[in-house]
Amino acid sequence: MKKNPDLEVSIGEIKLKNPVMTASGTFGYAREFEELVDLNRLGAIIVKGLSIEASKGNKPPRIVETPCGMLNAIGLENVGLEVFLQEKLPFLKTLATPTFVNIYGKDIVEYAELASRIDDIDGISGIEVNISCPNIKAGGMAFGVDPESAFNVVKAVRESTAKTLMVKLSPNVTDIAEIAKSVEEAGADAVSLINTITGMSIDIETRRPKLANITGGLSGPAIRPVALRMVWQVVQKVKIPVIGVGGIMTPDDALEFLIAGAVAVQVGTANFINPNAIIDIIEGIEKFLIKNNIQKVTDIIGTLDVEGG
Repeated sequence: MKKNPDLEVSIGEIKLKNPVMTASGTFGYAREFEELVDLNRLGAIIVKGLSIEASKGNKPPRIVETPCGMLNAIGLENVGLEVFLQEKLPFLKTLATPTFVNIYGKDIVEYAELASRIDDIDGISGIEVNISCPNIKAGGMAFGVDPESAFNVVKAVRESTAKTLMVKLSPNVTDIAEIAKSVEEAGADAVSLINTITGMSIDIETRRPKLANITGGLSGPAIRPVALRMVWQVVQKVKIPVIGVGGIMTPDDALEFLIAGAVAVQVGTANFINPNAIIDIIEGIEKFLIKNNIQKVTDIIGTLDVEGG
């Protein structure tokens, strides 16, 4: 009797039972999905963005549906570090699934302090650094749009923690591969991409923006081809693992990213449509491997044939 294919992949020192993770901001703190999904089957859980102090986020309306996706301007609402450690982490520690904490700050000092404070906390396997946030000391320019700024914030986080470090990259840049190379040099163990693409929507009757924030982050299938292209470009430039994010709804979507060179994928907007999407994707990848007599998921990673011969 044939055994099931091996779905295990590694990110830094963390071994995942399969290459499918939740995307930050789309899965809460995991307990929200407890009755809908077998959380122990997931490759990894990435909780919503966390800051030192609690944040209420932006004013509503904060979400707008768009063709093939959605715009969100939640504004990184979160409970803050202490409440997370006291009220959210105990549940996450009961799971057999690694937990990554997505972090952000208003300046480099905040990023470093947050990383330092969670460095020795049990139950947190790794950190995902959101560098799409505005740097208040640089006129509001996002850390992740400039190679030097991206390098500096990641270097500060790297010096503050020994945990596995994944950096989430913004697509709102001229050359995302250049940013990826910078954070690799700063000590990142992996990069995840892409974060949302900036967009907006207008109510033609009122002639007002549909989002109170005016602009928001576009996610969903509309951005998948852009994300896939950027993942492929970054894979050519860095030696660290690349995690693909952006509009992954089905097993075939995830497989495209793996073939392009992503070691793992994150599923986000799909969770709003089908809470079981991640399980469906895991099972679909396994079925593909069985159908094609492939023993390990790692055997398909980076197998894209661009020569056509």
